[in-house]
Amino acid sequence: MKDLKFEQKTSLSRLEAADQLTALAAALREGGETDVELGPVTLTMRIPDELRSEFEVEVGDGEIELEIEFKWPIATAEAAPSAPAAPSGRRRPAKRGAAKKS
Repeated sequence: MKDLKFEQKTSLSRLEAADQLTALAAALREGGETDVELGPVTLTMRIPDELRSEFEVEVGDGEIELEIEFKWPIATAEAAPSAPAAPSGRRRPAKRGAAKKS
């Protein structure tokens, strides 16, 4: 079972479709907690810096179907940024009170 599913099917002009894609692109560019206006509906969601994508085109039955899909995990709380790993072979810091070698 899905936690939430939003689906909107409607007929759009080419310019209206472009406006919706522009709104989505702006939300992706902004990232973080953002609003996406899709016609009469506004979705508020958190968009992380990294996500997975799928681009699919199907031609058949006299139609072209274009699907653009983005996926990312749901985060219940903002994770603290992790400290970068020390490169291997790096020296340990001098013990407290020890003299520094030059």
